[in-house]
Amino acid sequence: MRIAVLPGDGIGPEVVAQGVKVLKALAAQGLPITLTEGALGGAAYEAYGDPLPAATLALVHESDAILFGAEGGFQYESLPRGKRPGDGLLRMRRELNLYANFRPAILFPELIGASPLRPELVSGLDLVILRELVGDIYFGEPRGSAVAANGARHAFNTMRYTEAEIARIAHVAFRTAMTRRRELCSVDKANVLETSELWRAVVDEVARDYKEVRLSHLYVDAAAMALLRNPKQFDVIVTGNLFGDILSDEAAMLAGSIGMLPSASLGDGTLGLYEPVHGCAPDIAGRDIANPLATILSIALMMRYSFKREDQAARIEAAVRSVLAAGYRTADIAEPGTRQVGTAAMGDAVAAALAR
Repeated sequence: MRIAVLPGDGIGPEVVAQGVKVLKALAAQGLPITLTEGALGGAAYEAYGDPLPAATLALVHESDAILFGAEGGFQYESLPRGKRPGDGLLRMRRELNLYANFRPAILFPELIGASPLRPELVSGLDLVILRELVGDIYFGEPRGSAVAANGARHAFNTMRYTEAEIARIAHVAFRTAMTRRRELCSVDKANVLETSELWRAVVDEVARDYKEVRLSHLYVDAAAMALLRNPKQFDVIVTGNLFGDILSDEAAMLAGSIGMLPSASLGDGTLGLYEPVHGCAPDIAGRDIANPLATILSIALMMRYSFKREDQAARIEAAVRSVLAAGYRTADIAEPGTRQVGTAAMGDAVAAALAR
């Protein structure tokens, strides 16, 4: 199991260090794990002048899976396009063609009090948001900004999807739904956007191959409202890059904290990029208060999707739940009567649970 470890920026190195503890605990029990560290994001720009250096790109191509922390920071916001930390991550996703981003939102029973919604709305929550990851407005051309002759500034981005790009993520979504409750909701904005008109038409065409799956459609604004009003109605949601970015962060709060939401980005093979969805959080970096559980749960997804080791995925998830059941909490999910611990202590607790 050749795993590239890319700590990144902000709280990325802190949470990835806890993920490495878990991987080392698995290696100590006999899994053939090899870890190789590389640079991505702002840290890579500072060291090499490029947020995705050639050495890192070579490393990920030679790896079976990638563990990534986060990218970004206030100090990089004035860098030119192409040199910003996020540009490195986007380039890597596109280079590896990791077009299917799985973001499961599961509420652990122990965290029902941490969700901002009433317990009856979120108890038993278990849904997956499947976000198309290498198309849409994030990659569409032309894009840019300019100043008119009268001095007025303007900027533009292009939302673009091809039929093939939509069809391949739709097939992944239907196959995923087949393994669950066989319910799929496709989210778009077809009443306004031509790209969404095409999205809806192609999803309907792909649906003919999956007659066992009940397909529904929602506009993105209605979907955002429904996630708060009745989130348990959803099983699998498939949507574009921009809408998926927004809706999955909303779903993360249903699960108690964005620090609890893992992700897996996959293409047509088994190589995957595994990362928490929470971002670099520079305001809390270096304070030992970030929640590492999303990173650790991302490793469970790594075992499930890249290595086909459902047994190890289940062990990691069980270890996380046992630690939560024992009352361990980081600051974002702490409640009265629980034991608040730091990032490193939470990682130690999960690694110890795995060792047991």
